[in-house]
Amino acid sequence: MNRREFLQALAISSSAGLLGASRPSRLPNIVFIYADDVGYGDLGCYDATSVKTPNLDSLAAQGLRFTDAHATSATCTPSRYSVMTGRYAWRKPGTGILPGDAPLIIDTAQLTLPGLLKRSGYTTGIVGKWHLGLGHGDLDWNTEIKPGPMEIGVDSSFIIPATPDRVPCVFVENHRVVNAEASDPIHVSYKAPFPGEPTGHDHPELLKMKPSHGHDMAIVDGVSRIGYMEGGKSALWIDEEIVDVLSAKAIRFIEQNKQQPFFLYYPVHDIHVPRLPNRRFQGKTTMGARGDAIAELDWSVGQILDCLKKNGLTQNTLVLFSSDNGPVVDDGYKDQAVEKLGAHQPAGVYRGGKYSNFDGGTRVPFIARWPDHIRPGTTSKALLDQVDLLSTFASLTGQTLAPEDAPDSFSLLPALLGRSPLGRQSLVEEAGVLSLVEGDWKLIRGSRNPPFDKNTRIELGNAPQPQLYNRLNDPSEKQDVAAKYPDRVQHMLATLNEIETKGRSRP
Repeated sequence: MNRREFLQALAISSSAGLLGASRPSRLPNIVFIYADDVGYGDLGCYDATSVKTPNLDSLAAQGLRFTDAHATSATCTPSRYSVMTGRYAWRKPGTGILPGDAPLIIDTAQLTLPGLLKRSGYTTGIVGKWHLGLGHGDLDWNTEIKPGPMEIGVDSSFIIPATPDRVPCVFVENHRVVNAEASDPIHVSYKAPFPGEPTGHDHPELLKMKPSHGHDMAIVDGVSRIGYMEGGKSALWIDEEIVDVLSAKAIRFIEQNKQQPFFLYYPVHDIHVPRLPNRRFQGKTTMGARGDAIAELDWSVGQILDCLKKNGLTQNTLVLFSSDNGPVVDDGYKDQAVEKLGAHQPAGVYRGGKYSNFDGGTRVPFIARWPDHIRPGTTSKALLDQVDLLSTFASLTGQTLAPEDAPDSFSLLPALLGRSPLGRQSLVEEAGVLSLVEGDWKLIRGSRNPPFDKNTRIELGNAPQPQLYNRLNDPSEKQDVAAKYPDRVQHMLATLNEIETKGRSRP
């Protein structure tokens, strides 16, 4: 028996009590589809009616839908950092929303989610949006680009370096920019424009989509972005084709690795701005570009599900779907998302959205499907945090974490499989200030930050004094009851301070 076979046998035997009588013949494949800016109320299976999401609705009908699942942050980079490391991002300075030329913010010596699975014999891959930095700083985009995903446990990588609205607007495969030419070197700056390169600020007549706030720097594919860029003309992506490129790469990874356990981290670019879905989806909804991008996202999920079915992989593949933070309607471009929103509520009944301390900032869809092991058509109220994926996968694969690994990650395998209604007892959320969820209560620390974002029109949930909400009786967080329960406020502040200063929350 080789090491891979031994680890698989160990994992299967150690999880026997959770998986029931029907046992997998080998470790399950794992596909984690991580959407961008999708709110709790944006999908049909979470009560949306203005846009159709048949593939995601089917995934939920075949598996388990969570109603109290959370990203660790109301913005993207911190949430992604927490998923990869099992550590709250606010513990490490410099893990806010990164520019496109930021260095890698994950220590290559620490255990990561793909690294954990790789040591259990998985082939690991990422296809999609990265936004966790590359290199050590002063990156040369015309040579080998590292460290990056492949230095933290990923076997193959095809990524958007940052976000679709940030330069460089190129794909990076493994350690190289795709289709780059030495005769047209790429240069990136977040400080000053390059001479002779038009910007959206100075040449709005060149734009096919105009900015509403910010996003007026380098022009790529008729859209002005954040940051400046020159060169690399043959490597630049076409926005409307991104979904097809990423879907094809994800399918290729699955088909090339179907003979052994694989982990695919698929952080899709939808529905982040600029919302320029493929022409097949333009006008498919009544909600403009944002609604059409949701329809495109649903299609891309369907492509993965169809690929698994076609290759006979459905039964032994754990598919997870979630989002990196809550929703935002106007996030910097005039795409009629506000005008055509109608009665749609992107965050459902929850207050706030992306960037917000209120629950709309971090409460996100979370769906799990694993036929024969997760009962179909079920719903769970278990409190779930994406930071827990690392420890949960350690339990699934029969691994023991070292004390220094994943300091904020708890194993929630029974909850993930629908075998227990219990999830976390508490969790910490990040949106400028820290909040503590503890049972039926949520405390938001006091802050002098503005209460309202004038650009996105989102309530940020900031107030000079701590706020306290009862999650059970007041899910929309309309009634601050801090003055009514001062002892509860002091207890939760003390708990939050302890979690922050202790450096870890996992025992």
